[in-house]
Amino acid sequence: MAVVEDGMVLLDGRSGRYYQVNDSGALVLGVLIEGGGEEEAADALTERYGVSRSRALADIDKIVRQLRSTGLMTS
Repeated sequence: MAVVEDGMVLLDGRSGRYYQVNDSGALVLGVLIEGGGEEEAADALTERYGVSRSRALADIDKIVRQLRSTGLMTS
């Protein structure tokens, strides 16, 4: 994982594939990596970007599903 100017880049060490996420995705990943849950990530998104809580939770669900489908997140 590397933080870049407009988000974060992730490397899947098993496949060698790189994935890039934007700023909001990086914020969500940062919260999850630090041990926070989806509720805390939603708090961070609503605070930083002023989106509704339902929108934040929907976006987080999408990010988590994508990470799981690529094998980058297992729990």
